[in-house]
Amino acid sequence: MPELPEVETIARQLRPALVGRTIVSANVRWARTIAMPSARKFGNDVKGQRITEVARRAKFLVLKLQGPEDSRSKTYSILIHLRMSGDLSIRDSKIKPDKHDRLIFLLSSPSKAAEGESSLVFNDTRKFGRVWLTDDLQSVLGGLGPEPFSDEFTPEWLYTNLHARHRLLKPLLLDQSFLAGLGNIYTDEALHMAKLHPLAASDSIKRKQAEVLHEAIRAVLQEGIRRNGASIDWVYRGGEYQNYFRVYDRTNRPCIVCGRKIQKLVVGQRGTHICPHCQKLR
Repeated sequence: MPELPEVETIARQLRPALVGRTIVSANVRWARTIAMPSARKFGNDVKGQRITEVARRAKFLVLKLQGPEDSRSKTYSILIHLRMSGDLSIRDSKIKPDKHDRLIFLLSSPSKAAEGESSLVFNDTRKFGRVWLTDDLQSVLGGLGPEPFSDEFTPEWLYTNLHARHRLLKPLLLDQSFLAGLGNIYTDEALHMAKLHPLAASDSIKRKQAEVLHEAIRAVLQEGIRRNGASIDWVYRGGEYQNYFRVYDRTNRPCIVCGRKIQKLVVGQRGTHICPHCQKLR
Protein backbone atom coordinates (compact mmCIF):
# COMPACT_ATOMS: atom_id res chain seq x y z
CA MET A 1 0.00 0.00 0.00
CA PRO A 2 1.42 3.41 -0.90
CA GLU A 3 2.44 5.39 2.16
CA LEU A 4 2.93 9.12 2.71
CA PRO A 5 5.97 9.56 0.40
CA GLU A 6 4.36 7.62 -2.45
CA VAL A 7 1.06 9.49 -2.19
CA GLU A 8 2.88 12.82 -1.91
CA THR A 9 4.85 11.93 -5.05
CA ILE A 10 1.66 11.06 -6.93
CA ALA A 11 0.08 14.37 -5.84
CA ARG A 12 3.09 16.32 -7.07
CA GLN A 13 3.10 14.50 -10.38
CA LEU A 14 -0.64 14.99 -10.98
CA ARG A 15 -0.82 18.62 -9.83
CA PRO A 16 0.40 20.33 -13.03
CA ALA A 17 -1.78 18.07 -15.19
CA LEU A 18 -5.00 18.53 -13.21
CA VAL A 19 -5.17 21.99 -11.66
CA GLY A 20 -7.42 24.19 -13.76
CA ARG A 21 -9.01 21.31 -15.65
CA THR A 22 -12.77 20.77 -15.62
CA ILE A 23 -14.36 17.34 -15.15
CA VAL A 24 -16.50 16.81 -18.24
CA SER A 25 -17.87 13.48 -17.03
CA ALA A 26 -17.14 10.56 -14.71
CA ASN A 27 -17.46 6.99 -15.91
CA VAL A 28 -17.90 4.77 -12.85
CA ARG A 29 -17.04 1.31 -14.13
CA TRP A 30 -17.32 -0.44 -10.75
CA ALA A 31 -19.89 1.10 -8.42
CA ARG A 32 -18.28 -0.03 -5.16
CA THR A 33 -15.22 2.06 -5.94
CA ILE A 34 -17.36 5.03 -4.85
CA ALA A 35 -17.55 5.09 -1.07
CA MET A 36 -19.91 8.06 -1.00
CA PRO A 37 -22.36 9.20 -2.34
CA SER A 38 -24.02 6.69 -4.72
CA ALA A 39 -22.22 6.05 -8.00
CA ARG A 40 -24.99 7.82 -9.94
CA LYS A 41 -24.99 10.90 -7.72
CA PHE A 42 -21.19 10.97 -7.80
CA GLY A 43 -21.23 11.14 -11.58
CA ASN A 44 -23.88 13.85 -11.62
CA ASP A 45 -22.25 16.02 -8.94
CA VAL A 46 -18.69 16.04 -10.31
CA LYS A 47 -19.76 17.00 -13.81
CA GLY A 48 -18.69 20.56 -14.59
CA GLN A 49 -16.50 20.86 -11.48
CA ARG A 50 -13.09 22.49 -11.92
CA ILE A 51 -10.08 21.08 -10.09
CA THR A 52 -8.48 23.92 -8.12
CA GLU A 53 -5.98 22.03 -5.99
CA VAL A 54 -4.32 18.63 -5.71
CA ALA A 55 -3.27 17.93 -2.13
CA ARG A 56 -2.56 15.07 0.26
CA ARG A 57 -3.81 14.23 3.75
CA ALA A 58 -2.21 11.14 5.29
CA LYS A 59 -2.54 8.47 2.57
CA PHE A 60 -5.45 10.24 0.86
CA LEU A 61 -5.20 12.24 -2.34
CA VAL A 62 -7.45 15.30 -2.15
CA LEU A 63 -8.79 16.99 -5.29
CA LYS A 64 -10.46 20.27 -4.33
CA LEU A 65 -13.20 21.39 -6.69
CA GLN A 66 -15.05 24.52 -7.69
CA GLY A 67 -18.39 24.53 -9.45
CA PRO A 68 -19.40 26.76 -12.36
CA GLU A 69 -19.08 30.48 -11.62
CA ASP A 70 -22.84 30.97 -11.69
CA SER A 71 -23.43 27.98 -9.43
CA ARG A 72 -24.34 28.36 -5.77
CA SER A 73 -23.84 24.69 -5.08
CA LYS A 74 -21.67 23.29 -2.33
CA THR A 75 -17.88 23.24 -2.54
CA TYR A 76 -16.82 19.63 -3.04
CA SER A 77 -13.62 17.64 -2.72
CA ILE A 78 -12.76 14.25 -4.18
CA LEU A 79 -10.82 11.98 -1.84
CA ILE A 80 -8.98 8.97 -3.23
CA HIS A 81 -7.41 6.18 -1.18
CA LEU A 82 -5.36 3.82 -3.34
CA ARG A 83 -5.28 0.97 -0.77
CA MET A 84 -3.45 -2.15 -1.98
CA SER A 85 -3.40 -1.84 -5.75
CA GLY A 86 -4.86 1.51 -6.77
CA ASP A 87 -3.11 3.58 -9.39
CA LEU A 88 -3.84 6.97 -10.97
CA SER A 89 -2.69 8.06 -14.40
CA ILE A 90 -3.40 10.64 -17.09
CA ARG A 91 -4.28 9.09 -20.46
CA ASP A 92 -5.43 10.17 -23.85
CA SER A 93 -9.21 9.88 -23.75
CA LYS A 94 -9.16 7.93 -27.01
CA ILE A 95 -7.34 5.00 -25.41
CA LYS A 96 -9.63 2.03 -24.77
CA PRO A 97 -10.25 1.40 -21.04
CA ASP A 98 -8.36 -1.41 -19.32
CA LYS A 99 -10.38 -4.18 -17.67
CA HIS A 100 -9.17 -3.01 -14.25
CA ASP A 101 -10.07 0.67 -14.76
CA ARG A 102 -12.69 1.39 -12.09
CA LEU A 103 -13.24 5.12 -12.56
CA ILE A 104 -12.46 7.41 -15.49
CA PHE A 105 -12.74 11.20 -15.35
CA LEU A 106 -12.95 12.85 -18.76
CA LEU A 107 -11.16 16.19 -18.46
CA SER A 108 -11.46 19.37 -20.47
CA SER A 109 -8.54 20.48 -22.61
CA PRO A 110 -5.99 22.48 -20.60
CA SER A 111 -6.55 25.48 -22.87
CA LYS A 112 -8.70 26.50 -25.79
CA ALA A 113 -5.66 26.22 -28.02
CA ALA A 114 -5.03 22.61 -27.03
CA GLU A 115 -6.46 19.80 -29.06
CA GLY A 116 -8.19 16.74 -27.69
CA GLU A 117 -9.18 15.70 -24.21
CA SER A 118 -7.48 13.52 -21.64
CA SER A 119 -8.67 11.36 -18.77
CA LEU A 120 -7.72 10.80 -15.17
CA VAL A 121 -7.96 7.03 -14.72
CA PHE A 122 -8.24 5.12 -11.44
CA ASN A 123 -7.06 1.57 -12.06
CA ASP A 124 -7.40 -0.93 -9.23
CA THR A 125 -6.82 -4.63 -9.83
CA ARG A 126 -7.79 -5.83 -6.36
CA LYS A 127 -10.77 -3.47 -5.97
CA PHE A 128 -9.79 -2.25 -2.50
CA GLY A 129 -9.36 1.43 -3.42
CA ARG A 130 -12.11 3.89 -2.61
CA VAL A 131 -13.22 7.34 -3.78
CA TRP A 132 -15.34 9.86 -1.86
CA LEU A 133 -17.09 13.04 -2.97
CA THR A 134 -17.88 15.28 -0.03
CA ASP A 135 -18.47 18.88 0.96
CA ASP A 136 -17.25 18.07 4.48
CA LEU A 137 -13.66 16.82 4.56
CA GLN A 138 -13.84 16.18 8.28
CA SER A 139 -16.54 13.58 7.74
CA VAL A 140 -13.89 11.38 6.11
CA LEU A 141 -10.61 12.72 7.48
CA GLY A 142 -11.66 13.84 10.94
CA GLY A 143 -10.40 10.73 12.69
CA LEU A 144 -6.82 11.06 11.47
CA GLY A 145 -3.92 11.97 13.69
CA PRO A 146 -1.50 14.81 12.98
CA GLU A 147 0.70 14.96 9.90
CA PRO A 148 4.37 14.09 10.57
CA PHE A 149 5.48 17.42 9.07
CA SER A 150 2.87 19.52 10.87
CA ASP A 151 3.63 22.00 13.64
CA GLU A 152 1.47 19.89 15.94
CA PHE A 153 3.81 16.90 15.65
CA THR A 154 6.61 17.83 18.04
CA PRO A 155 8.94 15.67 20.15
CA GLU A 156 6.96 16.67 23.23
CA TRP A 157 3.66 15.73 21.55
CA LEU A 158 5.10 12.35 20.60
CA TYR A 159 6.44 11.63 24.09
CA THR A 160 3.19 12.69 25.78
CA ASN A 161 0.98 10.67 23.46
CA LEU A 162 3.17 7.58 23.56
CA HIS A 163 2.77 7.64 27.33
CA ALA A 164 -0.96 8.28 27.12
CA ARG A 165 -1.31 4.75 25.75
CA HIS A 166 0.00 1.32 26.67
CA ARG A 167 0.47 -0.30 23.29
CA LEU A 168 3.19 -1.99 21.29
CA LEU A 169 5.25 0.69 19.59
CA LYS A 170 4.96 -0.36 15.94
CA PRO A 171 1.18 -1.02 15.86
CA LEU A 172 0.65 2.35 17.52
CA LEU A 173 2.75 4.16 14.91
CA LEU A 174 0.76 2.39 12.18
CA ASP A 175 -2.52 3.56 13.72
CA GLN A 176 -3.70 6.40 11.46
CA SER A 177 -5.71 7.92 14.29
CA PHE A 178 -2.45 8.32 16.22
CA LEU A 179 -0.16 9.61 13.46
CA ALA A 180 -1.23 9.98 9.84
CA GLY A 181 0.70 8.63 6.87
CA LEU A 182 3.08 6.04 8.27
CA GLY A 183 2.88 2.50 6.95
CA ASN A 184 4.88 -0.68 7.24
CA ILE A 185 7.95 0.42 5.28
CA TYR A 186 8.65 3.77 6.87
CA THR A 187 7.79 2.60 10.37
CA ASP A 188 10.41 -0.17 10.12
CA GLU A 189 12.92 2.32 8.73
CA ALA A 190 12.26 4.93 11.41
CA LEU A 191 12.42 2.44 14.28
CA HIS A 192 15.76 1.15 13.06
CA MET A 193 17.14 4.67 12.72
CA ALA A 194 15.94 5.42 16.26
CA LYS A 195 17.29 2.09 17.59
CA LEU A 196 13.92 1.14 19.04
CA HIS A 197 12.34 -2.32 19.03
CA PRO A 198 8.86 -2.53 17.46
CA LEU A 199 7.63 -4.64 20.39
CA ALA A 200 8.59 -2.03 22.98
CA ALA A 201 5.72 -0.67 25.06
CA SER A 202 4.84 2.85 23.97
CA ASP A 203 4.79 4.12 27.55
CA SER A 204 8.30 2.77 28.18
CA ILE A 205 9.87 5.18 25.69
CA LYS A 206 12.04 7.77 27.40
CA ARG A 207 11.89 11.45 26.50
CA LYS A 208 15.24 11.39 24.70
CA GLN A 209 14.17 8.29 22.75
CA ALA A 210 10.97 10.07 21.70
CA GLU A 211 13.06 12.98 20.44
CA VAL A 212 15.23 10.63 18.40
CA LEU A 213 12.16 8.79 17.05
CA HIS A 214 10.54 12.09 16.07
CA GLU A 215 13.64 13.03 14.12
CA ALA A 216 13.85 9.57 12.54
CA ILE A 217 10.22 9.59 11.37
CA ARG A 218 10.68 12.91 9.62
CA ALA A 219 14.06 11.90 8.19
CA VAL A 220 12.90 8.67 6.55
CA LEU A 221 9.77 10.32 5.16
CA GLN A 222 11.76 13.24 3.76
CA GLU A 223 14.20 10.84 2.14
CA GLY A 224 11.33 8.79 0.75
CA ILE A 225 9.79 11.88 -0.80
CA ARG A 226 13.16 13.00 -2.17
CA ARG A 227 13.51 9.66 -3.92
CA ASN A 228 9.87 9.63 -5.15
CA GLY A 229 8.88 6.86 -2.79
CA ALA A 230 9.64 3.16 -2.92
CA SER A 231 8.81 0.94 -5.89
CA ILE A 232 8.35 -2.41 -4.20
CA ASP A 233 5.84 -4.16 -6.45
CA TRP A 234 4.05 -3.86 -9.76
CA VAL A 235 1.55 -1.27 -8.53
CA TYR A 236 3.56 1.81 -7.55
CA ARG A 237 6.31 2.64 -10.02
CA GLY A 238 8.96 5.29 -10.43
CA GLY A 239 10.47 5.60 -6.96
CA GLU A 240 13.95 4.51 -5.96
CA TYR A 241 13.88 4.56 -2.15
CA GLN A 242 13.87 0.75 -2.16
CA ASN A 243 17.54 0.95 -3.12
CA TYR A 244 18.30 2.68 0.19
CA PHE A 245 16.30 0.64 2.71
CA ARG A 246 17.94 0.26 6.10
CA VAL A 247 16.03 -2.87 7.17
CA TYR A 248 12.77 -3.25 5.26
CA ASP A 249 12.76 -6.27 2.93
CA ARG A 250 16.42 -6.98 3.81
CA THR A 251 16.00 -10.25 5.73
CA ASN A 252 19.37 -11.99 6.37
CA ARG A 253 21.29 -9.15 4.80
CA PRO A 254 23.81 -7.18 6.91
CA CYS A 255 22.70 -4.21 8.98
CA ILE A 256 24.19 -1.03 7.53
CA VAL A 257 25.16 0.05 11.06
CA CYS A 258 26.59 -3.04 12.76
CA GLY A 259 26.75 -5.73 10.09
CA ARG A 260 24.52 -8.23 11.92
CA LYS A 261 21.87 -10.04 9.89
CA ILE A 262 18.47 -8.38 9.59
CA GLN A 263 15.65 -10.49 11.02
CA LYS A 264 12.00 -10.63 10.04
CA LEU A 265 9.34 -10.79 12.74
CA VAL A 266 5.56 -10.61 12.73
CA VAL A 267 4.24 -7.71 14.80
CA GLY A 268 0.54 -7.01 14.84
CA GLN A 269 0.11 -9.37 11.87
CA ARG A 270 2.56 -7.28 9.83
CA GLY A 271 5.91 -8.43 8.50
CA THR A 272 8.51 -6.45 10.44
CA HIS A 273 12.24 -6.07 9.85
CA ILE A 274 14.76 -5.32 12.60
CA CYS A 275 18.41 -5.52 13.48
CA PRO A 276 18.50 -7.64 16.67
CA HIS A 277 21.71 -5.89 17.79
CA CYS A 278 20.78 -2.27 17.13
CA GLN A 279 17.15 -2.66 18.25
CA LYS A 280 17.33 -4.62 21.49
CA LEU A 281 14.13 -5.10 23.42
CA ARG A 282 14.75 -3.86 26.93
